[in-house]
Amino acid sequence: MSVNVGGVTLERSRSGWDIAWGILLVVAGIAILAHAVIATAISVLFLGWLAVIGGIVGLVAGLFRIGKGGFWPAIISGALLLVLGLVILRNPEASALTLTLLAGTLFLMGGVIRLVAAFQIDQNRWIMVFSGLVSLVLGGMVVFNLVEATYVLLGVLLGVQAFVDGITLLVLGRWRVADNSVQVIQVEATDVTPR
Repeated sequence: MSVNVGGVTLERSRSGWDIAWGILLVVAGIAILAHAVIATAISVLFLGWLAVIGGIVGLVAGLFRIGKGGFWPAIISGALLLVLGLVILRNPEASALTLTLLAGTLFLMGGVIRLVAAFQIDQNRWIMVFSGLVSLVLGGMVVFNLVEATYVLLGVLLGVQAFVDGITLLVLGRWRVADNSVQVIQVEATDVTPR
């Protein structure tokens, strides 16, 4: 299967690496789903450390901007990111609760938007209605069972995402640029004199 996008031909193909990565992602997804609480804790700590490292990099980048434009935005954003990371690492339970509430709210909003959009289009309306109802139910389950969902939701989302990505990679492979679509254009310089 190939698609032409902006003069570049993309084709779907599977290599041995795609199959290996697909199997690894499926196994990882199942393992994550089996240990969703641990996966939630690890993902919150990972986000915390990622924010700390990003904040430090932002602060260092800001120091290289002393006397130039962009110093204050770099320092302020680096400091805020560092503080956010430290708060996440200091209070992982509260951070997991906050991220779970955010995910539940996003599910609810996405469901409402899909339902509204479903009644404004004629084709494939049932898919949008189904998707909107599923998002509403998921969002309601998360928001109204927030404490119970806090410990498992992020791990379940991560596990399902890894599992689906693995299946997709196994079945479809990846998009690659077709070798014959890349062309080298040579332009010869000519003497141009102004009029």
